[in-house]
Amino acid sequence: MRGLAGLLGVMTVGVLTACGGAASTGASASSPSSASSPATATSPAASPSASRSPAPLPTGPNVSGCFTEDDGKIFKHSGDLPGVITGDGPVGVVISYERRGSVCAWRPLSDRLVAAGYRVLLYVRGSSQFPEDATVAMGKRLAKEKGVKRLFLVGGSIGATTAVPAALRLEGKVAGVVALSGQISEENAARLTVPLLQIGSENDGYGGAADLARAHDAATKAADNQTMVIPGESLHASALFSSPHGEDVLDRVVAFMERHKG
Repeated sequence: MRGLAGLLGVMTVGVLTACGGAASTGASASSPSSASSPATATSPAASPSASRSPAPLPTGPNVSGCFTEDDGKIFKHSGDLPGVITGDGPVGVVISYERRGSVCAWRPLSDRLVAAGYRVLLYVRGSSQFPEDATVAMGKRLAKEKGVKRLFLVGGSIGATTAVPAALRLEGKVAGVVALSGQISEENAARLTVPLLQIGSENDGYGGAADLARAHDAATKAADNQTMVIPGESLHASALFSSPHGEDVLDRVVAFMERHKG
């Protein structure tokens, strides 16, 4: 396959980080635990990290404890599940996380995009919601926000896999798709006409180099077709952000959007 060999030639090095498997529906985060050891009787003084109290969880409207009304507009969907729209740019971005994921793990990307002038929607997905349908619904919601002219769909793992068929259903509203650790079917990739950026790790069991190469080779109609593969590692979806090459991943996503935002 020409795609896999070509992709491995442009890979960057990463480190192994774990990631999860069933959809998270919680609207609030659990209390963080302290990683510091308490001071002993022989210690002259407690270290700053040992004496520091955990940040209190928000008590007002919030999304998973890490987005509040200070970040943007909190909304409810699918009954009582929370979401947030942060930023105020004319180009919107819908982020759909991986199974057993959380909006909190995608905050590094959200913050970078808001700083770059994008309007970002993140949402909690219920276990009974099909990610493709949820992405389409969130895309339609964000497209109705005043001033939003175009959309990017960003997904991790199953959120990446289903971002492409979601983009096909949203038709002219979508400026491009960013898929982290996705396993996009060749059939869907072949139908895609908007720009596509895939990012993943060589040895990832879902969305690894071979999966990305198949989708890359099939996406012959895509207006742009980019792939970034991290060699020798199994980083999955949002775990890419906390790796030593997280900044490279964020830079690549922002550069792709800047090129295609219109």
